[in-house]
Amino acid sequence: MMMLKAAQLIKNANHITAFTGAGISVESGIPPFRGKNGLWSKYDPVFLDIKYFQKNPKESWKLIKEIFYDFFGRAKPNAAHFAFAEMEEMGLLHSIITQNIDNLHQKAGSKMVYEFHGNSRNLICINCQRKYLVQNIDLSLLPPKCKNCEGVLKPDFVFFGEPIPEFALTNSFVEAENADVFIIVGTTGEIIPASLIPYEAKKNNIKIIEINTKASNYTNTITDVFLEGKATEMMQKLMEEIKI
Repeated sequence: MMMLKAAQLIKNANHITAFTGAGISVESGIPPFRGKNGLWSKYDPVFLDIKYFQKNPKESWKLIKEIFYDFFGRAKPNAAHFAFAEMEEMGLLHSIITQNIDNLHQKAGSKMVYEFHGNSRNLICINCQRKYLVQNIDLSLLPPKCKNCEGVLKPDFVFFGEPIPEFALTNSFVEAENADVFIIVGTTGEIIPASLIPYEAKKNNIKIIEINTKASNYTNTITDVFLEGKATEMMQKLMEEIKI
């Protein structure tokens, strides 16, 4: 019944926005940051604090390389990522706001993606701001250095103590004004300011479809249709229902 209701909301919508978090990538082998099996239960997050990084770039980079490039770099998009790419191709989905830095939406074929916390595919010089694709930089020498000014390179995602990228921040809140349906997948709504976007959408009378393995901060406050289950299974079932 809930699946049918969600499909009808999508079919009748003019402007749909997806809002995704760590939960959509778990089935690609990327663990969440928080929770029992999250990264922060194994690592001290200080290595991603911008002040610590500036003082100890080599120490930070050892963990950054191990986690985000040697491990996460092998991850591939799953059925939920591909479902969103197909929705966009069908003309149903306007854009994706993602809190993830893993590039999996783009690898699945999604074009309009607002990366709220930046991404791991680019490195940026903390001195001259020049950007590089990570595959063009030798990560066997740490910390990697800028070819332009010899400054230290950092991944182009948001560290603790850094601001949200202006382009993603502005456009995410524009989506929370202009959409008529938000599809939330794999986020509990705990990380500010990203977590505020769906609340802003609800203020603008946007219908909220939520897919999560368990109730989140959104479920009993702003969600209109809650589909409880894994992102891959729920998105595949939703796509089947949309195509009927």
